[in-house]
Amino acid sequence: MNSLANWTVTHLAAYGVPLLLLVAFAGSLGIPFPITMVIIAAGAFAHEGLLDWRLAGLACLAGASLADHFEYFLGRWAGERLRLRLEKRAAWQRAQSVINRQGAWAILLTRFWFTPLAPAVNFIAGSRYPYLRFLLYDVAGQLLWVFIYGGLGYLFAEQWQRVSETVGSFTSLSMVVLLLAALLFILWPRRARE
Repeated sequence: MNSLANWTVTHLAAYGVPLLLLVAFAGSLGIPFPITMVIIAAGAFAHEGLLDWRLAGLACLAGASLADHFEYFLGRWAGERLRLRLEKRAAWQRAQSVINRQGAWAILLTRFWFTPLAPAVNFIAGSRYPYLRFLLYDVAGQLLWVFIYGGLGYLFAEQWQRVSETVGSFTSLSMVVLLLAALLFILWPRRARE
């Protein structure tokens, strides 16, 4: 556990909900911080009676959603200018096409599984994806994130650190598999054309 995460977990019982809100906001902005570990710890602390699970869950949901919507509206504001500069590039067209075709899945899965990709998805979604659909899938994904990881912490309160390590390993492995699949997806059509 890094020193910032250690400090956060140590002070979670004292500062509680406001700290969870701030950490969820910062982590969802893409700041490298083990927010999922903090959610698991919050679930364990709720099990021990140190945090109210309803307020802790609401703080995590609110902080993460606020960050997501900030990125979405940043994409809405800057996305049009960026689109005008990049729309002729094949990479931009592919990314936009994926959001248009698979936007719901991209938004939903990056809330709790491929979390490092969430800020980019939010930004691209903001450039064209309908807001109410983004809101629906964002909140659904955040609810899954809070309930899955907070629930794991609650259920396995005495082993929350071990659960956190396992989840971190699974997420890292998932990212490697996703990156390899993306690389294969990008390179395969080029080899077929050659």
